[in-house]
Amino acid sequence: MTNLDLYAKAEHLLGIEDATEALYDLYRSELDDYKIKSLLDVGCGRGGFMQRLISDGVTCKGIDLSKVMVDECLAQGLDAQHLNIGKVEGTYDAIVSIFDVLNFMDKDTLVHFLNTAATKLNDDGILIADINTRYGFSDVAEGTMTSENETEFLSVDAQFENDELHTKFTLFKKKNEDASFTKYQDTIVQYFHKVKIFQNLDGLKLVEKQKFSLYDTEDKILLIFKKK
Repeated sequence: MTNLDLYAKAEHLLGIEDATEALYDLYRSELDDYKIKSLLDVGCGRGGFMQRLISDGVTCKGIDLSKVMVDECLAQGLDAQHLNIGKVEGTYDAIVSIFDVLNFMDKDTLVHFLNTAATKLNDDGILIADINTRYGFSDVAEGTMTSENETEFLSVDAQFENDELHTKFTLFKKKNEDASFTKYQDTIVQYFHKVKIFQNLDGLKLVEKQKFSLYDTEDKILLIFKKK
């Protein structure tokens, strides 16, 4: 199991449903300003945003590096694949990367991703993504939490240092055949990015940036790019 697959298995215990829905509403309202017919959702998760856009008449494809997430999309009849953006075929009117996707990439990986994403956009295409502010990492994300239900127990310990957030996930799942538990543990690293990184890209022009509050005051930034 990869660390992203562990996150996928633990996500329902994190209490992020309301935040996810709020982000979906924000992205959907931004996309209303553009007449898009096709969308690529990078880091599509379980496909919730694709379902919303499909109901608006948009053709959607999702990709995710978690096979667990992709399998759940496929089970719902969504078009999703377990691959990175460089292997995506075709071009799209819009690309979205929702809920910290860009923060999971270090600087070099991020720049390569965005320049590759530009090649997957149609002329006048847009890319929308969100990132954490430094405050969002140091004062909101950092810390410890636990969550449990009848069959699972999750412990999360996040530490922000040197512009990196290291989050250790420890998940215990009860086995069906007896009362024992299986333990899963891994660490996910996220990176703080300054906005200036996004201002000198080869294929994308940053046309709008806006701070907004998801969990706390101005803990996130929404970035909107247009293809050059």
